[in-house]
Amino acid sequence: DLNLAKPGCGRLVDIFVTPLQEPAGSVVIMLQERSLSEKIDRQLTHRGAGRSVAAMASVLAHEIKNPLSGIRGAAQLLEAEATDADRALTRLICEETDRIVKLVDRMSAFSEGRSAGREKVNIHAVLDHVKKVSQAGFARHIRFHENYDPSLPAVLGNKDQLIQIFLNLVKNAAEAIGESRRDGDIELTTAFRPGVRLQISGAKAPVSLPLEFCVRDNGSGVAPDLLPYLYDPFVTTKAAGTGLGLALVAKIVDDHGGTIECESLPRRTTFRVLMPMYAPARA
Repeated sequence: DLNLAKPGCGRLVDIFVTPLQEPAGSVVIMLQERSLSEKIDRQLTHRGAGRSVAAMASVLAHEIKNPLSGIRGAAQLLEAEATDADRALTRLICEETDRIVKLVDRMSAFSEGRSAGREKVNIHAVLDHVKKVSQAGFARHIRFHENYDPSLPAVLGNKDQLIQIFLNLVKNAAEAIGESRRDGDIELTTAFRPGVRLQISGAKAPVSLPLEFCVRDNGSGVAPDLLPYLYDPFVTTKAAGTGLGLALVAKIVDDHGGTIECESLPRRTTFRVLMPMYAPARA
């Protein structure tokens, strides 16, 4: 499935042919979109961005959070003796200092401390949890559709971090659809793609990433000029956005040895996550 945008729209692909033992003379043909490797190459150029944010966060934690606590404390002391008009200003100071502290805390999530433990995880349980949380809050007005591969192998990952990945992607999808629309749809899909092998940073040989997880929505889409920078920190089109959500998603996916890509058209945007499957340790 090349997901052609419209009739007559061609795409460059690589063709892989493998013979089958039975029946005699049969072959398996796989078409892999060439642009996939180009998108992954683009993503690799941004992998250092998360490390830069981590270093920045450690500086901000000391140079900004400590003074902010003093500013907030002083504002609270002034509030006790302030007039009603001035009290509104002291509350504004407290609210803004709290907002800056939360921003620094979000950046601290990029810290390259000890990696989280990974285990055998059922991705369908993760996606069902994300759907339940979303429908109870920001996506209560959106219809969800699931298209799962029932025989999909487990993924090697950290369950909490996987939830964080897909909760961010579903939240972005819901925001792209908007609160006023009543025809919003989000589709969650899983599939096994045995032919996908990619050269991952730190690996000597191409790594198999056969597990494909997709979040698809019928929202407004991503502007073409924004796609190459989608996973860069502080890149956002939201008025109140921080631009850290997708950057954090890309870092967690990368930490899991996977990759993420985005294909976007009006009313059809797909975030595709490729990851390695769980393999029991050999005795």
